[in-house]
Amino acid sequence: MNRPIRYLLAAGLLLGAATRVSLAGETAAARKVREPAVAGLFYPKDPAELGRMIDQFLAAARTPPAAPGRLRALICPHAGYVYSGPVAASGFRLLQGASFATVFVLAPSHYALLPGASVADADVFRTPLGDVPLAEAARRLARLSPYALEPQVSVQRPEWAGQSSRARPATEAETAETWEHADEVEVPWLQRTLGRFQLVPVLFGELDPTVAARRLQPFITEDSLIVVSSDLSHYHPYDEARALDHECISAICALDSGKMARQEACGRMPILTLIHLARALGWEPRLLDYRNSGDTAGDKSRVVGYAAIAFYAPAAPAGGLTAAQQRYLLELAHRTVREVTATGRLPAVDGAGLDARLTAPRGCFVTLTEDGRLRGCIGHLQPMMPLYQAVIDNARNAALRDPRFPPVAADEAGRLKVEISVLTVPEPLPFSSPDDLLRQLRPRVDGVILDLNGRSATYLPQVWDELPSKVGFLNSLAEKAGGDAADWRGPGVSVSIYHVEAFKDSDR
Repeated sequence: MNRPIRYLLAAGLLLGAATRVSLAGETAAARKVREPAVAGLFYPKDPAELGRMIDQFLAAARTPPAAPGRLRALICPHAGYVYSGPVAASGFRLLQGASFATVFVLAPSHYALLPGASVADADVFRTPLGDVPLAEAARRLARLSPYALEPQVSVQRPEWAGQSSRARPATEAETAETWEHADEVEVPWLQRTLGRFQLVPVLFGELDPTVAARRLQPFITEDSLIVVSSDLSHYHPYDEARALDHECISAICALDSGKMARQEACGRMPILTLIHLARALGWEPRLLDYRNSGDTAGDKSRVVGYAAIAFYAPAAPAGGLTAAQQRYLLELAHRTVREVTATGRLPAVDGAGLDARLTAPRGCFVTLTEDGRLRGCIGHLQPMMPLYQAVIDNARNAALRDPRFPPVAADEAGRLKVEISVLTVPEPLPFSSPDDLLRQLRPRVDGVILDLNGRSATYLPQVWDELPSKVGFLNSLAEKAGGDAADWRGPGVSVSIYHVEAFKDSDR
């Protein structure tokens, strides 16, 4: 049974009945062109009308909160613009005035039985607003499984194919990209806000998102942006949809891949891939806007959910260290461990010629590992001495005075890896209830000091990688402080947070 047109549009499956259109273009060009499939269906085919519509949505978009760092990724919906446009605009508005050389658009495949992920086999990606060149990285990525260069797969031709803005190819020539709207609808937004950029369009089928993220990560540079295309719940009554969508948004914002894997969002696989990237790279998600088609188009009996979520790399602390200064401190830590284990003496360092960033008092931790296993970790939470001296002191203490481990032997020192965490000054975190505390904590961003009526313990932000659940993190921290797991929920509890600039041997 065919679903009503308004539901197909709200879910990103149709804009409405439209006459078939033809876009001017090359008939025998040497370049491979990914022609638009849904111009005139999901968004206007007329360039002036399309530009005006996008500009109106951007002008009316909800003002995002102050950015906590550099924008690295967006999750935006892909339904017809009249339904999802108000929410998508909240994300794309962040790109006005920004500059990114390469944009990776990760979208689900709606019409193809696709194992792995399909990278568009084209030189340019065409919309009514013009052509966007594909980045050279697209073909390099396509050589790495589970990615492939637009493979031939089984395609279920959509019922609106006869109204599509592209010519209908032979059935055997169809690919996942032939009729797909989920990547296409994001491109005009990028053209209108970002201007010049190169594109890497990727459609996701069934795959292991951990592997997909690991293959993609080396391609992500400071000049690249990820846009994940996804709607949320589909065709539920208004209140039921809101409950489902808030659970999905909660999973994304907590970077909880287990919980996200159980959600209904059609872009579940690219979202999971982004979650794994964010956890690896320390990106922080922030919800910009949530509404559903009942909010944007009025019909609340069966709705589709939309969210705009931004991912930021945390801003570097004021007076952040240069790469050369980080290398200096890492070598100073290694030198300290070698000398104290061999002679019992600390290295002599003259701080007179050092930069102010190395001589300013800072709290810091020094972590030692051997073959990936913790070998010692000790530090100062407060700025007690010049940073370079704090590194010397804590490298010595991590090697010889961590009560959890025997002292490092002289012949062991050369096998150790060092990580240094330079801390901001801890600040109290007021909260009204345990749930309020959970709401405020930011995994992989906040270092936490938990005080249980005079017994305290801390975890660096890196510990979130081992304990990604906020409840599990606090339970473990309470036990580290000498209490029971649930004691952080009790009276007389205080919490302070801090942030770190962390660097290690493998980073240099």
